[in-house]
Amino acid sequence: MWIYWVLMFGLVVIDQAIKVAIVNQIPLGATATVVPGLLSLTNLHNNGAAWSILEGKMGFFYVISIVALGVMVYLLRRLRGHRLYEYGIILMIAGTLGNFIDRVRVGYVVDMVQLDFINFPIFNFADTCLTVGVLLILIGVLRDDSFD
Repeated sequence: MWIYWVLMFGLVVIDQAIKVAIVNQIPLGATATVVPGLLSLTNLHNNGAAWSILEGKMGFFYVISIVALGVMVYLLRRLRGHRLYEYGIILMIAGTLGNFIDRVRVGYVVDMVQLDFINFPIFNFADTCLTVGVLLILIGVLRDDSFD
């Protein structure tokens, strides 16, 4: 079980390191092309959720993050031994913590990954952890005919 906590801690550290690097290397609102027409990095401060939904509702995000973390820790204990679920939950905890740390520390979430080929919200490593975690859990549910 300790390996999950090491993984979670490592993912949060990676998330925070990427955000610090972006803030230090790219001016606010500026964009640096990585792969033309495909991927750019930008420095965006988001005080809402995806597409700036609920912009400025930091109290709501604090409460929902704390509740979500509590539920995920409970589920992690409850689903012990179900590897796919455990990895999915650890990724979701890491993503939630990464964005929660930003909100508490600076009052917004630092987003940076911009997909240039589609109209999609600019996101960060923590958001990627959350998404992959949800996908792992969905795969686990679809594969598991006896969820206990």
